[in-house]
Amino acid sequence: MSAYWGATFFEFFAVLFSRCMRWVCGAPLRGEADELQLGVLLCIAISCGLVGPFLVLKRMTMLANALSHTVLLGVVSAFLLTSFLWDSVLFSPTTLLFGAMTSALLTAWITEGLTRVFRLQEDASVNLVFSSLFALGVLLVSLYTRNVHLGVEAVMGSVDMLQGFDLQFSVCLAGLNSIVIALFYRQFQISSFDRSYAAALGIPAGFFHFLLLFLTSLVCVSAFRAVGVLLVLALLVGPYLTARIFIQRLAHLLIVTPLLGMVCALVGVALSRHFLSVYGIPLSTGGLVVCVIGLLYAICAVIRGFRVTKVYERA
Repeated sequence: MSAYWGATFFEFFAVLFSRCMRWVCGAPLRGEADELQLGVLLCIAISCGLVGPFLVLKRMTMLANALSHTVLLGVVSAFLLTSFLWDSVLFSPTTLLFGAMTSALLTAWITEGLTRVFRLQEDASVNLVFSSLFALGVLLVSLYTRNVHLGVEAVMGSVDMLQGFDLQFSVCLAGLNSIVIALFYRQFQISSFDRSYAAALGIPAGFFHFLLLFLTSLVCVSAFRAVGVLLVLALLVGPYLTARIFIQRLAHLLIVTPLLGMVCALVGVALSRHFLSVYGIPLSTGGLVVCVIGLLYAICAVIRGFRVTKVYERA
């Protein structure tokens, strides 16, 4: 039986703390599904928290939204291809992740191509590619994977079905994003605020633009199994917008934003266990995490509003 079975909201934290302390002391512990969920979500929160601020600064959140949606086309295409050629022998998370990564990079490449070659406005290019590829993905899901529930899992996520592979992939991605941002923080910062100034300093702004697109594609791919393609945008944008209410310096935002995402992930998993244990209601863990992100932003915005109001009253 799971160590978290029957745990309420606060009991979940007590059990987690107790198990962490026992692990630190060297006691062998059996892995639990709740801890696997939490580990994956924490890593995704770190990855999103490092990439999200630059996406907002460069006004590329719509492109991130397009990437998170068009991942569905790659997932269903990989499933259909392996099912047809190898009779589902290669149907695995690795295969689906490869298909999702291919479609995400294809989306970014087509979007940039339409903007640079055909001189389309960036938002028009994103909307055209996003609507076309996402519609094609929905069409394929409706026609060929109706009995597999692939579309539901890819859109809404399936935290309860995560495996060790998902944790390994998420840890590697969080490490990659941390290393890249740490090494090229100055380049990303300057090119995000002023691309012309970056070019004058000899910084290849185009290269770092595509590098950011690549990292965003990886984030969307890693998150589609855990929180779904429709919910990853909240993790990319929500914690950053919440942190920006009180913090202005980018270096501090890159620290606080992942921490806020991790806190929301922790609370979301604890709420999921609470509703299941106390009320017998199996709610989507990914959906709860996003609801917590929205609620946290609303609370911080209200607090900020009261503080501003008091300042004006004193003046």
